[in-house]
Amino acid sequence: MSIIDAHHHVWDLSVHDQPFLDQPGLEPLRRNFLLADLEPEAAAQGVTSTVVVQTITKPEETPELLMLAATSDLVAGVVGWVDLEAPGVPDAIAALRQLPGGDRLVGIRHTVLTEPDPDWLARPAVLRGLAAVADAGLVYDVVAAGEQLHAAVAAAAATPQLTFVLDHLGNPEVGSGVDESWANTFRAFAALPNTVGKFSGFLGELPPGRADLADALLRPHYEIAMAGFGPDRLMFGSDWPVSTMHVGYAGVCAAAHALTADLSEAEQSAIFSGTAQRIYGLATPTAS
Repeated sequence: MSIIDAHHHVWDLSVHDQPFLDQPGLEPLRRNFLLADLEPEAAAQGVTSTVVVQTITKPEETPELLMLAATSDLVAGVVGWVDLEAPGVPDAIAALRQLPGGDRLVGIRHTVLTEPDPDWLARPAVLRGLAAVADAGLVYDVVAAGEQLHAAVAAAAATPQLTFVLDHLGNPEVGSGVDESWANTFRAFAALPNTVGKFSGFLGELPPGRADLADALLRPHYEIAMAGFGPDRLMFGSDWPVSTMHVGYAGVCAAAHALTADLSEAEQSAIFSGTAQRIYGLATPTAS
């Protein structure tokens, strides 16, 4: 079975700062993580193509990611960034598509997690920007948590022509049972026909050295995601390197395979490649 890793990052701290790495507990991530570091890890897990996702809200990063895709046999798609509140979103997207690798631009994302306004996604200016993303034939990746998810539901409902991909299942807290507030908002998001879930991020949120707890800690959230989206609206992503501090890339993949082991071959194929291929419009992966 070919596997698409639909969510990972790369960064070179000598080129750009990564402000989110200043958070306590992220010290292991304060170094360079390059595509050359991921390639052998991905190959060992049968990953044939990937989608690289933005991390900073600066215009210079997306052209660099597009160039990376243009020169890589692994990166099939780029989820980049434009200023959604600016009036020139269509022009900004058109300019990105003219760059090397511009044909691999598949989506746009803004790091809503850093916005102090929990209703940022529902602002009129942002909704206009999201409509422009839809007009350009791209999708929008949502990275949000907690009370920000309510605005994601509102934005998806207000922009039915745009496909919204919820990164990391909305960043639920893992380890202390299911937060019903998260679960209720997640279900509201999944109930909308123009939404998709990314089976990523939470796969790495395990105690150090306790990959054996993956089933007990992660399955409740996975089952809610499956009930809301089903395999045809879920896609696998590693969230490398963020989610691999404790269990590593192989551990994240192992947790995903363990949780989906009771699914049919067709259902597993949807989660591990088919959904990402369809939603992002990726080329058909070639099995290695």
